[in-house]
Amino acid sequence: MAKPLILVTNDGGINAPGIRNLISVMKEIGDVIVVAPDSPQSGMGHAITINSTLHTSRITPINSEITEYSCSGTPADCVKLAINELLDRKPDICVSGINHGSNSSINVVYSGTMSAAIEAGIEGIPAIGFSLLDYRWNADFSPLKPFIEKITRAAIQNKQRADVVLNVNFPALPEGEIKGIRVCRQAKANWVEKFDKRQSPMGRDYYWLTGEFINEDKGQDTDEWALKEGYISVVPTQFDLTAHHAIQELNSWNFEN
Repeated sequence: MAKPLILVTNDGGINAPGIRNLISVMKEIGDVIVVAPDSPQSGMGHAITINSTLHTSRITPINSEITEYSCSGTPADCVKLAINELLDRKPDICVSGINHGSNSSINVVYSGTMSAAIEAGIEGIPAIGFSLLDYRWNADFSPLKPFIEKITRAAIQNKQRADVVLNVNFPALPEGEIKGIRVCRQAKANWVEKFDKRQSPMGRDYYWLTGEFINEDKGQDTDEWALKEGYISVVPTQFDLTAHHAIQELNSWNFEN
């Protein structure tokens, strides 16, 4: 059988250690093509470029069998360009990451890593976003690799639905200390945000966004619980944002008055 074609992308930029580690795992599974931002795009969410031009550069390393492109756009742009312009056939799966930092709970809304995966899902391609709860540039990704391979192979073998995108988060634990994999729901948590107001030498005010992550969800079936307990969290997510449970209530409203 032909090897699966795997599209690899991220939001940290094509030179980030996370994506380099993800590429090394995907090489063992199938044929790989990389389309990733040429600079960090963390926190971009599902932004796309519509008011300026997009550029790509082929940067395939010497003696590499993998084709790599850097893109001037957002993570979602990278997936759109890959599917519509750069590939000669539809990928069998798209993997995004490995993100430096958490995309669990409400963070998924802001995540460029997950937005790239969701864009693939919108295009009808099974997709997974991978993140590690370690923001350091020199984070140790080696304990994650066997789990990433297992999850990706399982998604391919079980013919993962394109309309269900997997949000996978890893605890920052040494090799041998990760307890296993848990399928979870997204914890109901949020950021209590603050702005650190400062002033430039020219007297102009500027702000740094800061905040505290508050998780009041005590459930033992959430991604936050799993990560705290040393498990890998796998949350099935969707891009249909309809609040189906609210339809009946809204139909009872009188919109005429």
